[in-house]
Amino acid sequence: MTDRSTEAGGPLAIESLRRRYLERGELPDRGVATPVLRSWERCLRLGLELGERARPSNTTRGDLMVARERNAELLNHAGGMMEHLYEQIHASGSMVLLADASGLILHGIGDPAFVDRASRVALQPGASWSECQRGTNAIGATLIERAPVEVVGAEHYLECNGVLTCSAAPIFDCRGELLGALDISGDHRNHQPHTLGLARMGVRLVERRMFESEHARHAIFAFHSRPEGVGGLQEGLLAVDADGEIVAADRQARALLGLERAPTLRLGAFGNLFRSSFGTVIGRAARDPGALMALELRSGACMYARVRVSLAWHVGLQSAQAASRIARAAPDPSRSARTRVTLETLATGDAGLQFALDRCGKIISRNIPVLIQGESGSGKELLARACHNSGPRADGPFVAVNCAAIPETLIESELFGYVGGAFTGARKEGATGRIQQAHGGTLFLDEIGDMPLAMQARLLRVLQERCVQPVGASEPVPVDIALLCATHRVLSESVSAGRFREDLYYRVNGLTVLLPPLRERKDLGVLVRRLIDGSSNHPEPTRIQVDAAAMAILETYAWPGNIRQLQNVLEVALALLDEDEDCIQPIHLPDEVVHGAGSAPVERRAASPQPAQAGSTPAELARGRGRRPKDIDDATIRAALERFDGNLSAAARHLGVARNTLYRRMGCDF
Repeated sequence: MTDRSTEAGGPLAIESLRRRYLERGELPDRGVATPVLRSWERCLRLGLELGERARPSNTTRGDLMVARERNAELLNHAGGMMEHLYEQIHASGSMVLLADASGLILHGIGDPAFVDRASRVALQPGASWSECQRGTNAIGATLIERAPVEVVGAEHYLECNGVLTCSAAPIFDCRGELLGALDISGDHRNHQPHTLGLARMGVRLVERRMFESEHARHAIFAFHSRPEGVGGLQEGLLAVDADGEIVAADRQARALLGLERAPTLRLGAFGNLFRSSFGTVIGRAARDPGALMALELRSGACMYARVRVSLAWHVGLQSAQAASRIARAAPDPSRSARTRVTLETLATGDAGLQFALDRCGKIISRNIPVLIQGESGSGKELLARACHNSGPRADGPFVAVNCAAIPETLIESELFGYVGGAFTGARKEGATGRIQQAHGGTLFLDEIGDMPLAMQARLLRVLQERCVQPVGASEPVPVDIALLCATHRVLSESVSAGRFREDLYYRVNGLTVLLPPLRERKDLGVLVRRLIDGSSNHPEPTRIQVDAAAMAILETYAWPGNIRQLQNVLEVALALLDEDEDCIQPIHLPDEVVHGAGSAPVERRAASPQPAQAGSTPAELARGRGRRPKDIDDATIRAALERFDGNLSAAARHLGVARNTLYRRMGCDF
């Protein structure tokens, strides 16, 4: 693309070049990027006139809703990234837009003043910005070029769009299919040379999130030709199944492997691409999670890789073996008879949590809404379910709605439902909204602080009148619901900032309950025991213990992800246990937990399953974690066995290796 710093003129010069080309056929030899010139040619063939307004779009509100439903996965993964991207350009008079593969804008976020100006040229959700509709523009051109395109000011074919500067990049899935485009638009007078780079960065983040989500059950190999490239936006991603078959490669991976022109080419077995076997590499990753490995390609080139293996991958790998073991085992009534979560079952001995449970217990039989506040992962939905199961509506439905996960244009139909034929694309039988589904039970609105203001007004009316009117319906429908809400935001601050209605705030804030974060709770030992006993990732979880070193690490880690993170850590640890192991050790814990332990000391907690060694810090207890078995000589193993009177478990913990490692070394060496 042309470097705009070298252009010989501003908007008037560009406009002159465009008119000279259209009137005389003189192709500019500089000053205009090649993709823009190609777009001008296409617009000329379409018969577009420079001075005409954008051709009218036949898109309706219903069409937009159908398009958003069709592109729900793209919207879900792009939404958060768009907000992050907007934070980088906030107050610059710009907006971030997401379009589908046809050029229809699905979602937009930006500075209010510019959003209003952009709407005058239909740069808004529901409008099509294909070239045939809007002439030369970044969204339309990037979808045709299948490459990033920037169109500034007078480079737009239609003069009415000359007030814009637009930078767009295409979004592809791992099979090379074009999904849409991400665009950053603003006032042409505020053009910034880095904007296209931001759009490309955003696309890379979206594509990576979609790849990792689609292949959560596979091992993900992140690699690059340089070690410093691993972990950055330029790394390539390979998805490998439990049999060692490469099932997908993203765009960056194919570029690094020289296969970017063959997006549908199957890569076959892992060993066909790399000289190391899949089993060897996975084994190294299990012994040292997060380690950077040098892998030689069959071509002789060297790649540096880091392996990310999710819990879902472990579950898939071990499912057949685990199913066989469980089938042979006698049924365990204590595990099969799962008790519904109630306020009583949530009690684990922590004073802060107990205070919240007691307050909920006193009002659940009354028609008083509860607002649960707490950090992400602290168990807000679990507490909501416990309130429902402990109250008089326990036999009724419990309907949970995550207000932050539903696209703004779909939340109305999601909450209120619609009648058949309410809009173009609506199902002929209509759809029952989530509020109506909760009739006779409990409606739980999670992350209510992220609900759009327009929907807040409609929700307020429902709570006042106890009726809901589906989209397209002529009559309201009575509903009988108990209301529970949750948010990680401080709603009083959102009210002051104008992001949340004050009248609705007082409606949902009957009783505010604050869930303490995990780092402030004193019941970690009880939580660890319950999470292990309730796991399905080990045939006999109730016999699994946590040794002193591992427990000391868990005790002093800050847990930014709270209970959800603790559960994931324990599930992975259980999955990494060998068949003959019955004790979680530091070697089974993720690096981030081990290295982060003790960095933010906090006062706590209840007794651990096993007492920690006196005078030992978590760092000292974990010092041996990740030690490679080949680095431990026979004399060291003999000394450890003598020190612990032949106790293999104690010796293994002391050496920082798995117990079955000692079995193998004893069988091979002495």
